[in-house]
Amino acid sequence: QVRLAESGGGSVQAGGSLRLSCAASGDTGSNYCMGWFRQAPGKGREGIASIDTDGSPNYADSVQGRFTISVDTAKKILYLQMNSLKLEDTAMYYCGAGLFLCPAMRALGRWREKDVPYWGQGTQVTVSS
Repeated sequence: QVRLAESGGGSVQAGGSLRLSCAASGDTGSNYCMGWFRQAPGKGREGIASIDTDGSPNYADSVQGRFTISVDTAKKILYLQMNSLKLEDTAMYYCGAGLFLCPAMRALGRWREKDVPYWGQGTQVTVSS
């Protein structure tokens, strides 16, 4: 069992920055791919970034060049540095972990919720003009 807890969300003006954190605990092991998803009001949850066990990141086109995913393996904390925030980045942000999340992404070119057995509770990010 893996437990995830996000923090760092909040309200920010367009063009600003936030850093999200996701603390992992429990049976984390070293083989889990971890990623960030978000869900905007009225929309489904979408994957935006992941980091594989070898440290290689992948990003959705919508956040490429603005967001950076990283992990502190010693502290078991996943981060998402978000810069140049836009109104359309407003959403609930979730971190997720799964053995097959990154392999599936490499094979399919997209993330799938079905590959994420472990989710955090989410943290709200609101970007205003």
